[in-house]
Amino acid sequence: MKHSDGESFITIHSAAPAKPLLGEPCNGCGVCCAAQPCPVSRLLLGHRSGACPALRWQAHERRYACGMVTEPGRFLRWLPQRWSGFAGRRFARWIAAGMGCDSDIEAR
Repeated sequence: MKHSDGESFITIHSAAPAKPLLGEPCNGCGVCCAAQPCPVSRLLLGHRSGACPALRWQAHERRYACGMVTEPGRFLRWLPQRWSGFAGRRFARWIAAGMGCDSDIEAR
């Protein structure tokens, strides 16, 4: 959401970890995915702006996870169940999940 002064606002769970600095290990803060869809979301879900519909809050871990990685069949109904593990691993690689924060978004 855009504010009148040009700032954008996103909604993040209050228990989510603080966004790490650029290049630090990913901690599941969800900021990047709440701000804009990744290439996997754009290509396979057709999502063009705003929070990714596959962004999932993991209450027991108190962090966000990518639903395209953890349960791709939920979002790609055409995906055979037996391919779910392979697809999740492939999507994780494509988005470099867990490799380090690549979001330069300033979270306050």
